[in-house]
Amino acid sequence: MKKLFILPLFLLITLSIYAQDNAGYQFTVVKENPITSIKNQGNSGTCWSFSGVAFLESELLRMNKGEHDLSEMYIVRRNYADKADKYVRVGGNLNFAQGGAFADVVETLNEYGVIPNDTYAGLNYGETLHNHGEVEAALSGYVKGISANKNRRISPVWAIGFNGALDAYFGAIPKDFQYQGKTYTPQSLAQSLGLDSKNYVSVTSFTHHPFYAPFALEIPDNWRWALSYNVPVDEMIQIIDNAINNGYTVAWATDVSEIGFTRNGIAVIPDDEAPENVGSDQAHWLGLSRNEKNNRMKAMVDQGPVKEKTITQEMRQIAFDNQETTDDHGMQIYGIVKDQNGTKYYLVKNSWGEAGNYKGIWYASEAFVKYKTTNIMVNKAALPKGIANKLGF
Repeated sequence: MKKLFILPLFLLITLSIYAQDNAGYQFTVVKENPITSIKNQGNSGTCWSFSGVAFLESELLRMNKGEHDLSEMYIVRRNYADKADKYVRVGGNLNFAQGGAFADVVETLNEYGVIPNDTYAGLNYGETLHNHGEVEAALSGYVKGISANKNRRISPVWAIGFNGALDAYFGAIPKDFQYQGKTYTPQSLAQSLGLDSKNYVSVTSFTHHPFYAPFALEIPDNWRWALSYNVPVDEMIQIIDNAINNGYTVAWATDVSEIGFTRNGIAVIPDDEAPENVGSDQAHWLGLSRNEKNNRMKAMVDQGPVKEKTITQEMRQIAFDNQETTDDHGMQIYGIVKDQNGTKYYLVKNSWGEAGNYKGIWYASEAFVKYKTTNIMVNKAALPKGIANKLGF
């Protein structure tokens, strides 16, 4: 989701400093794992690549492979080609848009490898920040035209034209390149760094499928129909905590359209019926429009900790079934903190540049993560042994 430097950034992002920016919140670090620098996805719907790459970069730090700034746009370009092929094969019955999933980053590692960002920035169209409005319009218009099959037969050259458009916008894929004094292909660089698709697993938590079995999560951006392993929500939280406490980070897909996800770096699920939030005399709520109530609640969240809802498995399912929980955004969880009341939050690296009060870092409460997570990606070695056994690993 953004750019790089590591240990210096890791030290700069200490919570004791950032906590000063929101006077109402006082955070104490429980566990914080290394991350690379904050990146900026610009005006593009490529959070899935930024967060997935951030996750891989932290994996390299954990494995003592050093600091690397890998290209998010190389992965975006490769996935656009795969998505176009599938879109045409299914007659246009597929979501063709800028969005994607962690599987697009991880499941393609062995086939496509990785490229340094300095080698492949994907900015071939005269911009300094990613801006994919025209890119998406051009590419989606092309595949829709091909899928319409006006000749009653798909030509054998349509993919050549599509890849020409990808080369024009993102740049041609290099067969090999120089990196740190050696010559690599994308595949050989991934191999040399020890990045392997088989090491990672996607986990989710919903009741419309059996627990401890995989299923394809029914979200539009899961166009690969990739599988996630289903566990009870409390075990999903155990997986996140076990990963963080053992030096791993977590790729996190979630819904950021909630009132409690503020642009100032806080993500909570406020209880709008709790007296602590609305006051024992609720007269000041009467007559307010929904927007006015939402704005008042947002202001409360920004001022300091609020009483949150108690999240259940049933609440998660209802929100997903009603499409109140949607797959909006991908980020990286890399630590655990507690506020002045002892409430647990997760440290989250975003990809919106140095936005918010914490310079690109968000503090997401356990309640928010429990309620609004669509799926996570973790190293299989980060799974608690008991859960790993239930999943057959």
